[in-house]
Amino acid sequence: MRTHEQAMVVTTTHESEDKARALAAEAVNARLAACAQVYPIASVYRWQGKVEQASEWRVDFKTDVSLADDLTTFVIDRHDYETPEVIAVPITAGSAAYLDWVRSQTGE
Repeated sequence: MRTHEQAMVVTTTHESEDKARALAAEAVNARLAACAQVYPIASVYRWQGKVEQASEWRVDFKTDVSLADDLTTFVIDRHDYETPEVIAVPITAGSAAYLDWVRSQTGE
């Protein structure tokens, strides 16, 4: 395992699997992410003064740190939610080969 500070996981959620998969494919196609995982989750959250529960689809994008702002804008511009979740978490360590692959698949 190698320490690394150039990769991030950017996360969002969507209300439908189709929309989540489409967003993931668009971001990978645009080279804003090397890959994305899409999977179902159950969310509990406070919205407009009420506690809500919903089934959602989470999307975890693997990207280079330099693209995190562009990926965030990309997600927000294409999202249906009034306030979409977009959270970026640095990858502090991982497989050297995988992290090199993430870097090679993103950007220009």
